[in-house]
Amino acid sequence: MATTNSTRTHQQRSARKPTREPVVEIPDSDEEECSDGEAAEEESSRGASTTALVGGNAGHQQQQLAGSEDEQEEEQEQEQEEEDDDDEGDMWENESLLRDVVGDGSSPVIFEPHEDAFSAQDAKELRQLLRQVGEQKFLELTVMSKSGGITAKKLITAFGIRPPEFLEGSPDHVYYRFLQIGIARELVRRTKLPQYNSPQDVKKLLLESKNIIVLTGAGISTSLGIPDFRSKETGLYSRLASLGLSDPQEVFDLAVFNDDPTIFYSVAKDILPTTEKFSPTHAFIELLQRKNKLLTQYTQNIDNLETLAGIHPSKLIQCHGSFATASCIKCRTRVPGTTIFPDLRAGKVARCEACLLANKTATAGRKRKRGRSGDTWKKKRYSEDSSAEEEEFEFREAGVMKPDITFFGEMLPDTFYKRLMEQDREKCDLLICIGTSLKVAPVSEIIGLLPEHVPQIYISKTPVTHVEFDVDFLGSCDDVVVELCRLVGWELKHEMIPEDLKVDMVLEEGYPSRYICTRKEEREQQQEQVQEEELDEVS
Repeated sequence: MATTNSTRTHQQRSARKPTREPVVEIPDSDEEECSDGEAAEEESSRGASTTALVGGNAGHQQQQLAGSEDEQEEEQEQEQEEEDDDDEGDMWENESLLRDVVGDGSSPVIFEPHEDAFSAQDAKELRQLLRQVGEQKFLELTVMSKSGGITAKKLITAFGIRPPEFLEGSPDHVYYRFLQIGIARELVRRTKLPQYNSPQDVKKLLLESKNIIVLTGAGISTSLGIPDFRSKETGLYSRLASLGLSDPQEVFDLAVFNDDPTIFYSVAKDILPTTEKFSPTHAFIELLQRKNKLLTQYTQNIDNLETLAGIHPSKLIQCHGSFATASCIKCRTRVPGTTIFPDLRAGKVARCEACLLANKTATAGRKRKRGRSGDTWKKKRYSEDSSAEEEEFEFREAGVMKPDITFFGEMLPDTFYKRLMEQDREKCDLLICIGTSLKVAPVSEIIGLLPEHVPQIYISKTPVTHVEFDVDFLGSCDDVVVELCRLVGWELKHEMIPEDLKVDMVLEEGYPSRYICTRKEEREQQQEQVQEEELDEVS
């Protein structure tokens, strides 16, 4: 029976460790819908714990037998394709319905006494438990508890979600997706600390903090010519639209890679690091390290430029892996990433040399075994007719090499949650989030897992709407960190920083702590242009 991509994805994501997943983000009515195909997939995909709940049931619902046992295979495949098309349409309708039922979470949900819901106090304690122990442990203590546990139907009420009446009487697994949404929304929710509002406040934080977590995304490398993923015109996902995929993120889906690695290899050259430089933002993080202020850098980037910048391995968690190494998906042999760079640049699927060697050895053994018997003419005939076929077989049977970057549906490094929950969470006294849209869980959930009293600063070109930071700096990441260093009195040296660089930080109208950051000469040019346009209108 044919298996759909969506079914394979659910099966792959049933692991019981944190997996890389698009974060659930419910768009507000006055905002754009989630782009890059996120709207449907993101609400049904979570870290491994919740996908462990959803995976089996969702996969079971999507797979149905096509025809009877006596039907021909061709008829089965045709009927399965039709079912898959129907299932895909149903999936999108169901996801839209989910968003309508759940709402945007902006208004509190008041439950009536007759409803089977948690009290306000119990719900608050459950949400606090989630933040204290993390998602996986929380689920083990509730819906996955061996002592009976809590039903998902009731647990979603702790997150302000009312079970819809039309699902009354349904099995409990039907409510798992609602639980996914509730947990995801809770883990990115925080209340702004009112005492931090200005660049001067951030200056004080930088001077006084001793255990800073820096969470970074693709935005810290774009000044080097490395594309980010989600920008509308220049982002990698928008450039992948020509591949004809239902979702550009499928390029980085583990199930899709295992099924057809040529898709990834056809675009790998666009994300393969080609520079030996690092940005001023990388230099800023290394400066924090030299000043003994860096607790940990959690990076979502796979370009490995943090290592080039000098971040010590003990201070670095590469949440999504990197191109530094590559592994065979068949025999798990690991090699330096540079070994497969030529194939990546050529768009050619790299095969495992260890597998090839093992296959050649096995083939040679079969030849020796045949050589001990039989006529000479048979040996010669075998040699002439089979050598080419054997070489092709050896190559085809060799495992595919996969860069050790974390695909969607793949487990994150064990060190991620261990480091965060057992060490960094209680030590951190400042979070600086730089160059990320915070749309990929569980990395995005760092925001909600830190204690509420820890100040959080955001630096990026565009704002995020689903997380409330204490101070936002919108502009070039490089320019912002240069200006912050100037305010603090730190010398940040980098070849990409102009000697006379001055950055204006202007409070955006309507926001108490959001600053638009532009180079002074650029701002002056913009002002001159506005004045010229006004004069033209008058004349």
